[in-house]
Amino acid sequence: MKISELSRTTGVPVASIKYFRRQGLLPAGRATAATLAEYGEEHVQRLRLIKALTTLGGLSIAATRDVLAAVDRSDSADSTLKAISYALPVPVAQAPAGDEEREAEAEAAAAADVAELIAAMDWRVPSTSPHVHGLTTALRELRRLDADYRLDRLAVYAELAKAVARLDLERAAAFDDSPALAEQAVVVLALSGPLLELLRRLAQEDQVRRRSPEEDPDAG
Repeated sequence: MKISELSRTTGVPVASIKYFRRQGLLPAGRATAATLAEYGEEHVQRLRLIKALTTLGGLSIAATRDVLAAVDRSDSADSTLKAISYALPVPVAQAPAGDEEREAEAEAAAAADVAELIAAMDWRVPSTSPHVHGLTTALRELRRLDADYRLDRLAVYAELAKAVARLDLERAAAFDDSPALAEQAVVVLALSGPLLELLRRLAQEDQVRRRSPEEDPDAG
């Protein structure tokens, strides 16, 4: 297909396709003339992945290039998923400025509890994982607000997260080739967060309304 057809098929403007080529994100097409090239299904898949990374994943062009390089090097579904997981932005709570010594103590306490939780769950996660840091910061900020998140409570949430992760990986396992798997991984990892949060809020709303059975469920 010509670049104009590639644009219509993927919904990516021709100018953007040329930009992605210049940035090294999209391989060149097969030259058919001095100024013409043919593109195939591999270019369609690549553009879909680029769109998923930049639009759904919110990655910069530089970060997208790094992810694509990691995906190209991947020799298994697990390595592809790891590359995508580590590339996507990690939710991290922002700590307000405060006493440095007290902040260090709070950080150390949260880090110790996160490490204990990971050990209790028997999760094979290195301490250098960005997700460990994100959870440590989030836990520290929750405790700053006197939220009661002890280890036993966290373990219950962790078990639920473990079940969700299994469902995610089962879904991704249906995709064999790397580009399709990578695209699916971005969709699952980037979109599942908002989806799960909305399901959680719906369930919370349901529970609140059940405590007030006289309330009309269709009321605003």
